[in-house]
Amino acid sequence: MSGALTVARTGFPVLVQDLGRPGLAAIGVGASGAADRGALTFGSRLLANPETTAGLEITLGGFEATIAGTQTLALTGAVAPATLDGRPVPFAAPFTARHGQRLVLGVPALGLRTYLSVRGGITVDPVLGSRSTDVLSGVGPPPLTTGSTVPVGDPACTGFPCLDVAPVSPPPAMLTLGVDLGPRHDWFDDPLSLARRLWTVSSQSNRVGIRLEGQPLTRSSACLGRELPSEGVVLGAVQVPSSGLPVVFLADHPVTGGYPVIGVVRSTDLDRAAQARPGQTVRFHIHESR
Repeated sequence: MSGALTVARTGFPVLVQDLGRPGLAAIGVGASGAADRGALTFGSRLLANPETTAGLEITLGGFEATIAGTQTLALTGAVAPATLDGRPVPFAAPFTARHGQRLVLGVPALGLRTYLSVRGGITVDPVLGSRSTDVLSGVGPPPLTTGSTVPVGDPACTGFPCLDVAPVSPPPAMLTLGVDLGPRHDWFDDPLSLARRLWTVSSQSNRVGIRLEGQPLTRSSACLGRELPSEGVVLGAVQVPSSGLPVVFLADHPVTGGYPVIGVVRSTDLDRAAQARPGQTVRFHIHESR
């Protein structure tokens, strides 16, 4: 260990995340990992860490941490105002923090999750090959709260950052998600209405899934009163419970589900979906099968 970060304040629990533990669904263990994988791996690249390196996933800012040792850090994901001992620090660029300094992260204007990466990585003990926290199953390190300390790895084990700053596009006010229909779109009388309606992100959303509010979808008359046996579900699945209000599954989704899945969000849009915040408008774009 070459140092540590100690959480001094947080609005929501802060999670240690890497790229998860894929390949274990057969034994009931979800992949989990960073909700916005692109943001986490971007932070790793900025610091010359391997892409599998763990960082901190911070929801809606309100975060403070004290630095032990001299560390090189990077902030990615949802852009939030940040200072180090009261002096502003850059976003999407490496910066140095010295022993005893305090990093303060405000609330992002857009987006939901900000990622704090450190050269050498967060080196809590892995569970089933990953340092990710799965909030649904409880697998992985516990969420970090005020007073939690996490160790930082040896930066000598990585390369050296060679990028000063990288351009980042802000998230859109309205989120559009590409969807492939199926496997149970035939359970609905008008599956294309998923794309014709506007949806609002519910405050009940979390890392398990984005719960949407709006005009409910209706089942076809042939499927009214029917139930599905539990089926495997994947990241990005759009499941529709009996309420008719869709749920878009995110990183900590269950490995099985008993409600029909009307479609699956395309992998290229999942990172942006992970940044959707309560009250934001979402629409779906259905890709025609060829």
